[in-house]
Amino acid sequence: MMKSALACCCIFTMSVLLTQAAQNQPNPEENKPVTLKYLGAAGWEITDGTTYILIDPYLSRINGPPPPGGHPLAGDTRRVYGWSDVASPDVAAIDAHIQRADFVLVTHTHYDHILDVPHIALKTRAAVIGTESTENVMRAYAVPEEQLITVRGGEDYQFGSFSLKVIPSIHSPLDHKRYFSSATAPAGMKAPLTLEQIHPEGGTLAYLIRFHGHQILAFGGMNYIEREIVGLDPDVALIGAGASRKEVYDYSGRLMRDLHNPAMVLPTHWDNFLEPYGASQQPSLDALQSFVQEIRTASPKTKIIVPKYFEAIPLETVAK
Repeated sequence: MMKSALACCCIFTMSVLLTQAAQNQPNPEENKPVTLKYLGAAGWEITDGTTYILIDPYLSRINGPPPPGGHPLAGDTRRVYGWSDVASPDVAAIDAHIQRADFVLVTHTHYDHILDVPHIALKTRAAVIGTESTENVMRAYAVPEEQLITVRGGEDYQFGSFSLKVIPSIHSPLDHKRYFSSATAPAGMKAPLTLEQIHPEGGTLAYLIRFHGHQILAFGGMNYIEREIVGLDPDVALIGAGASRKEVYDYSGRLMRDLHNPAMVLPTHWDNFLEPYGASQQPSLDALQSFVQEIRTASPKTKIIVPKYFEAIPLETVAK
């Protein structure tokens, strides 16, 4: 009896030790490296090599209507698109750079954020997450309903290897604060759609992506609702860096303080998206330097990386 009890005790002890050892072993899934790529405009790819998340992927870069207060490009010989024109995505450009997508996050329904999304969704069968306005554009292009996840801000969802907090936001203050839109892309539209039909803002969102220990906060423009970001603690922030941010009070300073000085800032939506990829972005890069200085002043320890198109930016593995 004593030998039997002793054997049971040893087995139990070994089982406990093995369980504790297993719990203390690092989970390779938790430590997968995460990589970001800048697609231009407000577009990004975020992946661990298994799950691919796209944000506002816009690669067609048509010679379309400039934003309020902007001006057409001088000397551009490409076709000029007006609001009443139908613009087809540049399928060759998209397919050259996007082979996979599991999720597409859309911050708002402007053509420099959404024009390419129907093609990408149909090609990859990715889930498209966005406002009702965004999903109505998807429906017009016959993206299956099971791929559409409609949000309004405030949702906090788990998707397998990552979780997603949807954050209410506001659009950039274009045209010296005179930009305002309450328009929404309506239900029942049928493709092909004109640029005017796919361009209603439909409300603006930001996204907090929690992925393998990282918290990546992504904005789609140059503005935010301060009360909605208070308490967030991202280690990576994709921050709108276009000139219209200067219309917002203490834009960079408030962001850095509210976000507890994130370890890394990547400027987004700073380039001239009306120009093709091969064109020089030097004027935009020169203008971007004031944003870089604002972040350095507000948060000296934050690492700032000015992204290059399609160049991988690996994030350091988070210690467990």
